[in-house]
Amino acid sequence: MEVSTTMPIGDFVNQIPAPIFLLIHLTAFAVGAYFAYRSFGAGAPLLGWAFSLFALAEISYMTYHLDWTVFLFAHTISEVLNLVAFILVFMATVGRTVTSLSGSEGRA
Repeated sequence: MEVSTTMPIGDFVNQIPAPIFLLIHLTAFAVGAYFAYRSFGAGAPLLGWAFSLFALAEISYMTYHLDWTVFLFAHTISEVLNLVAFILVFMATVGRTVTSLSGSEGRA
């Protein structure tokens, strides 16, 4: 006896062709690479590295859609890269905030 189960949420995504996913990830990669380039050029290396890691995460996602890796491997690597990128964005933001707060205290 065969039991059929349906995907409760998100099954429609399985109908989207793989090239569309590649286009989405390629666009996200281009945005991340551009922001990294601009951040390094603006003297914001932490943000530059954060956007570089985001771009690398997009490459990792693409490896699944190209059938080079399995989904869980690509997804796990990408999530770790994105987590480190998010931490770097936090560090860059807090660093600027602390620097501007300490600079304004000296003028008071």
